[in-house]
Amino acid sequence: MHPSRDVVLLITHSGDFFTIDRVADALSKRGAQPFRLDTDQFPIAVQIQAHLGNSGSHHSLKYGGICITTEQVQAVWMRRIWQPEFGKELAPQFQQSCVRESLATLDGFWDSLRTARWVDDLQRINAAENKLRQLRVAGEVGLMIPQTLVTNNPEEAREFFHKLEGKMVAKLLTPLSFSMEGSSFFMYTSAVKEADLVDAQTLRYCPMVFQEQIPKYLELRVVFADGNFFVGALDASGYAASTQDWRRGTQEACVWQPHELPTDVANCLKAFMARFGLTFGAIDIIIKPSGEYVFLEVNPTGEWGMLERDLNYPISEAIADSLLSKNPQPLI
Repeated sequence: MHPSRDVVLLITHSGDFFTIDRVADALSKRGAQPFRLDTDQFPIAVQIQAHLGNSGSHHSLKYGGICITTEQVQAVWMRRIWQPEFGKELAPQFQQSCVRESLATLDGFWDSLRTARWVDDLQRINAAENKLRQLRVAGEVGLMIPQTLVTNNPEEAREFFHKLEGKMVAKLLTPLSFSMEGSSFFMYTSAVKEADLVDAQTLRYCPMVFQEQIPKYLELRVVFADGNFFVGALDASGYAASTQDWRRGTQEACVWQPHELPTDVANCLKAFMARFGLTFGAIDIIIKPSGEYVFLEVNPTGEWGMLERDLNYPISEAIADSLLSKNPQPLI
């Protein structure tokens, strides 16, 4: 069985659910052929072949009994890239090198898809994932951002803590959560106490992000999809008293409400996304009791399933439309 030329490759992993299925369904309804690639199944259950020579190149992929060539792929949804899972059948001393070679092979396969439409391009995603670059660009386009310090110097962290009169949170520069349900290994945004900084020598090994603690009225998850905004709001009062990150709360505690962005904030966010050349992003914003909107960060492959599930937003439809769009992709 060979799919038609209208293949849309969905890059994800075998533990992914809901969002991947919703986008696949939306693509099918539009006459496209979604092809799900679970990257954690390569190289055990996925086969990739690349033939290159002076006369040209040919790349193919086989998974789940179906074989496709890169010439058949018109668009790519970049949702997740996962490391291979080898299990105990491969000796531990060989696992790291096999992971490295497998990921390098996938990189080469992505390159063979360079003429397809990507949501979004990997290089743009990688550039946009830099949290310090995000904050700089956000400030430049007119968004309010928190006072921020990134340091591996314990004394600098203590001075910043006192400057903020103890109202400081800590976070990491890199995301560690990969699904709607989060992960037990996620380093959530957490309030910092003075006792945490008494012996902060571990900063010498792992720099951290410290930010002013923004007073919260609402927390927003803003999904940007090809010019469209889908915004979910949480009453932050219950979270502010106990935790700094809504993802720590239970599913039952997160009651999402629809929200509409002010025009000036929406325009700033559109300018922000245009600076990175992204057609998709999940943006976190805090609304202060004073009504000011404070930008925290964007995740170019962030979660949105809870908003479609709870608020019936057509986010998967917007992603499918973007993947099948004939309009030129944004330039950086």
